[in-house]
Amino acid sequence: MTAPTTGPGAGVHGRHLHVDCASGAAGDMMLGALIDLGVPIEVIGAALDAIGAGRDRLAVTRVVKHGVAAVDVKVDTRGELAGARLHVHAHGDHAHGDHAHGDHAHGDHAHGDHAHYHHADIRRRITGAALTAGTRRRALDIFDRIARAEAKLHGKTVDDIVFHEVGAIDSVVDVVGTAAALDWLAPRSVSCTSVAMGHGTITCAHGVLPVPAPAALEVLREAGGVMADGGVARELCTPTGAAILAATVTRWTAAPTGRPIAVGWGAGDAELADRANALRVVVLDAGPAIDPGPGPGHALADDVWQIDANLDDMSPELCGPASDAVFAAGALDVWWTPILMKKGRPALMVSALATAETRGAVAAAILRETTTIGVRYAVRERTVLARSTREVATPYGAIAVKVARDGDTIMNAAPELEACVAAARRHGVPVKLVFAAAQAAFEATR
Repeated sequence: MTAPTTGPGAGVHGRHLHVDCASGAAGDMMLGALIDLGVPIEVIGAALDAIGAGRDRLAVTRVVKHGVAAVDVKVDTRGELAGARLHVHAHGDHAHGDHAHGDHAHGDHAHGDHAHYHHADIRRRITGAALTAGTRRRALDIFDRIARAEAKLHGKTVDDIVFHEVGAIDSVVDVVGTAAALDWLAPRSVSCTSVAMGHGTITCAHGVLPVPAPAALEVLREAGGVMADGGVARELCTPTGAAILAATVTRWTAAPTGRPIAVGWGAGDAELADRANALRVVVLDAGPAIDPGPGPGHALADDVWQIDANLDDMSPELCGPASDAVFAAGALDVWWTPILMKKGRPALMVSALATAETRGAVAAAILRETTTIGVRYAVRERTVLARSTREVATPYGAIAVKVARDGDTIMNAAPELEACVAAARRHGVPVKLVFAAAQAAFEATR
């Protein structure tokens, strides 16, 4: 979608984001804050339609929390996700989260014998949906973090993890909607000082558990996140909220010095006695260390880190999931090269590009998701063309075209494949026809 130049959402693409979590974090709070920044509802709605949740489930209103105006997001959890394959079990048959993952109350959910969605089913749904590559990577990363945390807590495998039906529906909407919003914003980096977790106890399917919620705490521990108490005797950070932060924050630190461009507030449901129950996201023009360098439209020279590992004992079937995980950790690019190792063994080298801020997370993902026991680092100089997106009208609907330029000169332009695939499915035509129509429409308006 074309970035707006005026009105809501103008000037927020490709900037630094700082997330303030003084009242904790939850999926609906983050989604509300991003909508308040100016992310179009259409972007989120299209993603929800693609994964079978439907945009009509989402209700967005403005509320005032302790004197602060914020966007409130509600999800209609009635019915099922379109095309869902449900599994009904009595409690105790599988590992459930310590929270129903319905992030809309900072509180408890009723538990009964509900239908369940396996984590693997949700993952297949997201993988097979006509989402942008960035939305898919972010959504999978968030759900995978929740599943890994719960698997560790309950002594299960990730495949054993299931979600309560109601919790699965609102979590899918929150996670996929937030992933789509972040993909549209395309932040260059994201910081967060800490997230308030709360204290006390919560009552859930496993009985009484301490706050911070065990799954939320485990997600933050794995990601190297920073927690604070928050001074409130209740759950402030849900597992889904923690997973969104863990997958999004590139630096757990105070906000950098910079000029604020836009501020978004996302409301939680509970009323807190001493503060607004809202999460804040600030878009910053944070200077040359973070923000794009010489100016819009010009090629940018910068340094990135290349991370490599040689693998002679890894099944090729694992390469795809490993690439997804490395991308989700913040890699700018991931590729595989066939090589020969000692004694003439055929092998693979996995390589990734990362910024200085994401190098550690990308290296950790390679070590976690592949069979290597070590990685190599090297600084690479590069020149990157300025990129933007323009929508063109075709017989198959509006299609986004990615445009690369140096100054006023267009160097390359290509239709977004995911948009072409989605349009081809809707109209029952080959993808190549949609791609060609979009390319021709762009050339006609160039």
